[in-house]
Parts: sequence; structure tokens; C-alpha cells
Amino acid sequence: MSRKRKRAEKQKKNEITKGIFSVLESNPSQLYNYKQIASKLGITDASGRNLLIKKLTQLKERKKIEEVERGKFKAIANRNYYTGIVEVTGRGNAYVVSEGLDDDIFIPSAFLNKAFHGDEVQVYVFPKRRGRKKVEGEITNIISRKKTTFVGVVQMQKNYAFVIPSDFRMYTDIFVPKSKIGTAEHGDKVLVEITEWPEKADSPYGNIIDVFGKPGDQDTEMHAILSEYGLPYSFPADVEHFANKLDTSITSEEISKRRDLRDILTFTIDPKDAKDFDDALSFRELDNGNFEVGIHIADVSHYVLPGTMLDDEAYNRATSVYLVDRVVPMLPEILSNNACSLRPNEEKYTFSAMFEMNKKADVVNQWFGKTVIYSDRRFAYEEAQHIIENNTVTIPESLSLTGKEYKVDENIKTAILQLDRLAKIMRNGRMNNGAISFDKVEVKFILSDNDVPLGVYFKEAKDSNKLIEEFMLLANKKVAEFIGKQKKTFVYRVHDEPDEDKLMQLNGVISKFGYNINMRSKSTISNSLNSLLKEVQGKKEQNLVDTLAIRSMSKAIYTTDNIGHYGLAFDYYTHFTSPIRRYPDVMVHRLLQHYLENGSSAKEEEYEDKCKHSSNMENLAANAERDSIKYMQIKFMEDHKDQTFLGVISGVTEWGIYVEIIENKCEGMIRIREIKDDYYVFDEKQYALVGEVTKNMYQLGDEVVVKVKNTDLIKRHLDFELINDIQ
Repeated sequence: MSRKRKRAEKQKKNEITKGIFSVLESNPSQLYNYKQIASKLGITDASGRNLLIKKLTQLKERKKIEEVERGKFKAIANRNYYTGIVEVTGRGNAYVVSEGLDDDIFIPSAFLNKAFHGDEVQVYVFPKRRGRKKVEGEITNIISRKKTTFVGVVQMQKNYAFVIPSDFRMYTDIFVPKSKIGTAEHGDKVLVEITEWPEKADSPYGNIIDVFGKPGDQDTEMHAILSEYGLPYSFPADVEHFANKLDTSITSEEISKRRDLRDILTFTIDPKDAKDFDDALSFRELDNGNFEVGIHIADVSHYVLPGTMLDDEAYNRATSVYLVDRVVPMLPEILSNNACSLRPNEEKYTFSAMFEMNKKADVVNQWFGKTVIYSDRRFAYEEAQHIIENNTVTIPESLSLTGKEYKVDENIKTAILQLDRLAKIMRNGRMNNGAISFDKVEVKFILSDNDVPLGVYFKEAKDSNKLIEEFMLLANKKVAEFIGKQKKTFVYRVHDEPDEDKLMQLNGVISKFGYNINMRSKSTISNSLNSLLKEVQGKKEQNLVDTLAIRSMSKAIYTTDNIGHYGLAFDYYTHFTSPIRRYPDVMVHRLLQHYLENGSSAKEEEYEDKCKHSSNMENLAANAERDSIKYMQIKFMEDHKDQTFLGVISGVTEWGIYVEIIENKCEGMIRIREIKDDYYVFDEKQYALVGEVTKNMYQLGDEVVVKVKNTDLIKRHLDFELINDIQ
């Protein structure tokens, strides 16, 4: 036999061996005979079947596979197989994160085997070779797809089209047959659903299910951002119809079932542009010198009943989404802006937490239950702040919601000042107890009538914001404590202790600025974090340090397993105060009412699943919100291409440095190949790019001067050019 023929024969045997393993391992619990395996591998000739039978016998004798019944084979469980989640990098390679391994498994692009970012997969880990640091493997089975729909741009051909995905982690285009293109035109941004990926096809096949419009258009991009995360941007017609048919009137019959608080002074304090008001405060002085403070929350559960299509829609959404130029509400407008919104001079059904507090802000009595209220006035934060700062009843024209100067009632002024005093006592108590004060500067845009960004401003929490925050925290804490001590199934908002490795990394960065975190104990960590956050206020590095400190924290989640809330220093905490925009709050209202009526403990597994879904949707919404801010920052910077800006290096990677402009917080990238004065390499330990010849260093936190080089609204990329550095 010739050498060439021997090689071909050997290759065929190897392919059959690999094929046998791929079939058996794709479903390890199933039994296969040789005919079924041959069919799966497309072997139809007699010689191929004979070779397959021979190989099956050999593999069985070598104990590589198992013959469970005569002629029926299955895979042998192998400790080299793990399950995990795929994380695709920008270069087409990937890592699989598996709970069974300390290290992530590196997957070269050739061994991805059609897995996408976020998929749950089975992976085979190669035996570790000498000198190789990475754990490497090959994906052998896709257990479940994270998503099958992708946003991309259509490239039209004569009889078919390709969709080029916008997500850089999606490494393949998607083939769309002519019959599945719909109304899409060349260059449109669309949503495509993958329907199959045939064995021998280079690309998966798809079906265009939505057309957003032309790339770069603001509506197109906002809808695309929502769709990238699987978030809706309109309500189904039947859900809108169902909501619009609800009886939203206030009836004497329903009032008789509730505690009537309509005669007590009640008001709301919200952002001036708010449309839904889901919380109000009431205040009155008691004869014993104490104060009665009511935290009144829209009773969404009165209208959104379990088992209805409205409830299903609210649960699926789980949260409202706040993009830069629009809100995508969790509930239809008839509820979110009307029936449930605690608007001034209207009676509303509420769920209330009532507290009797002494002058030291101690809660000496509490009551929870369904109520009806009447809101006497709506305040913007700026109006309430003016009362607090100036001890006045006069609201000037410049701050007034009505655009005219007006005077508030003396009783309202007294209420706001007393509530502010109590809130400050409660806040100081939290801080002394180890709570962490994350008052991160919020970037906001001044938008024209057609939503073009005209400018940037920074929103900081002042006393009026903190007043509302403290009483919402009080209600959330006390509701959680009330149920938690009964040991019944409940929905908690928990926050784990920070990751020690991330804190060490944070320490490494902030030491450049002369700061330090004392890692000796839980209390020294929280105390030094608070000192750090206070010290950086108003300094150029504030946003960088705030961001890195938040990243070092664990992520707050919803769960039935109460481990407390580290950041707030609470043993019990939940979300009770925003049911118009958060589904977990609706669940909390239902459970609280159920337990107030002496109901038995709810099913923990059912609520844990709902908690996981809510946490996941919250994360997706936050990502969409960040992307919309990034889009608007790039759009804003399009008109500033000739300007130079002072920035701070906010991130360092092997492909370049990220720079955040100090005056407007817009972040862009300087690619490593664009820094011409030397050949730079990434030093991971120093968070720096270091020049090989000059040893010049660009390190996290350094100030640099930049100019806008390129703005790409479609890819949401902002590229800077380095002008010079300040060292």
C-alpha cells in the first residue's frame, strides 16, 4: 500500500473515531447501535460501516466506550468533561467558565464548534502539557443557547442576504434565504433569528423578524440596543387592551377595606421630569411628642393580579428600562402614569409602612397594610432642597415646577425640615454601623426637542434626595425584618461582602493617588472605603475611583436566601418601594399581604426562580442603559472633533488605553498602535502600557490630553488621538 493511501486510511479511521465520540457524547445517557451512529455520521457504504463496527469493538475493548446491551453503546463518563458558560473574546477565541474548575478553560476559535457567547456547553479539557499555563479545551456539546436572536446590518445579494451582527463577540455572519428577508433593504439594521446551522454550512441560517431602520438614526439605535438584550420596546396590543379595560376608579367599597389616610398631610418628592410617582411621604406630630411618618407606595398588586396576561407581561419584563432619551415602562401607561401614579390632588390606593418615631429617629411602633391616601402636593427635588437650605416657605420662579414663584403651607415646611433632620440621624447611624456611601456622580444630557445632546451635566445627591432615600431604606428594611423574623419564604435584596482579590486590585490603583484601604477586618474595610469615597469628592480622579470601588463590590441580587446587605449594613433588606418599575416589589407586596392575613409560607423554589429571573432582567436593563449613554456620549462628541480635552486613563488593556474626559465623563480609546513614539506592551501588574525603549509608561489614573479621532455611532466606538501626556 502506498504511503499516500496509508495516510488517507489513517485519516478515515481517525475521523470515524472522533465521530463515534461526538455522537455518544452529544447525549451521554442514550444508547446507540452501529446503524444509528452510521446514520448520524452519514456513513452509507459497506466498507465504512465495517470500519465503524471494528472501531466500536476496539474502543469497547480499550474501555473508551461502554457496551450496555448487545450491540448498544454509550459514552463513559469522563472526568475531563465539564459544563460551563462560554465567554467569547473580541478575537474569536473563548473561555468556558465552569464551577468544576478553578481556572477558566481557554477555547481556541477552531474548537468553538458553533457555540456562541453565553451558551451553556459541555467542554472536553485537554491533558495539560508541560510548559503550558492555560487550561485548554474543546466544546463538545451545546446544552442550551443563551440567545438565538441577534442585531445586525443586512448585506443584500441577488437571491439571499447576510446579516453582519453588531456584537463583536458574534464571530459569524448569518445567512438569510430570499424568502426570509421580509421588508428589509440593503444596509438596514435588523433583528435576525437563527433557525438552524446545517452540518456543513459555513454560516447559520436565519429569519429577519424585525427591521429597525438605517444605522446611526437615533430611534433605530435605541430599538436595536433594547433588542440586543432581548428587551421589548412596546406592549402587545392585547396587553394594552387588557390594561385599558381595568376599573381604575376609587370606590367606597374598596376604601372600606383599607386604612383611610386621606386627611393626613401627604406629598411626593421626585425628579422634575418624573412621570410616575410610586412613593409618597406623610407626616404628623403626635400628642406624645413623637412623629408619625408614613411611607406610601402605589398598590400595583391591586390592579396586576396573578394569572393575568398583564401580570405575565410585567413578570417577563421584570423592570422598567431607562434609556437616555426614553423610558420603557414595566407597566402600560394607564397604570404607570395614571392609576398607580401618586399624582397630586388625587386619591390613590397604596400599600403603606407607618412608623411612630421619636426625636432620635428610633422606631417605637410600626404598622404595615393597605391604605388610601390623598397627595396634597408634588415637589421636585430642587424645590424641597430650597426649603431645607433656606428654611423658607417661598419657592422662587427659577426652581418652581409651575414656572412661577409660590409659597408652601407652613405645615409642609415643618414636615420637610423634620423629615430632613430624622433622615440625617438615620444616615449617620447607617454610616457608623458600617454602611458604604456610594454617591457616584450621575452623567445626564441636556437634550433638544428632537433629542439631540446639547450639553452634559452631573447630577449629585443632595439633602432632599437623601431624605427620600433614607425613608425608602427604612421601609424596605423594616418590611424585610418583619417577615424575615417569621422565618417565612420572602424576596430579599442581598449584597455579599466584597471580593478580596478585587479589593487588592483597587488598593493597587488608588495607592497611585496616595490612598489606601485597610484590609484588616470587615469594619476597617467599610470605614476606609467611606474615607476614600469622601476624600476623592471633587477631585479629577473621583469618577475613576468611584467606578473602580463599585466594581470591587459584589453585585446585589434578589433571592429567598437572606445573607444581609453588606453595602447598607442591614441584616434584612428587600425592595418594597417601587412596584411601578420593579417586579420584585410587586412580589413583596403580595407576600406581605398574604402573611398579614396569616397565610402559610410560600413555595421557596417558585420564588427563587422568580428572583433569578428578576436579577437577570435587571442586569440586562442596566447594560442597555449603559449602551444608550455610550451612544449619546459619542453623538455629543461628534460636534467636538477639533477640541482638545484633559482626560484620565480609566482602563488599560493589551490593545490600548481607555481615557475618560474630565469635564464631561465621555470615555474613548487610544489604540496601542496609534502611540507612535515607542513600541508599547501591556503590563498587567502595573495596569500600564510600557514603552520597550523609552520605558515611558501610560498607567491607570494618569492624566493625558486627547482629541477626538473617530466617532462611530453604529458600533458605539469613540476613538481618541493622544496629543501629549502630563507627567
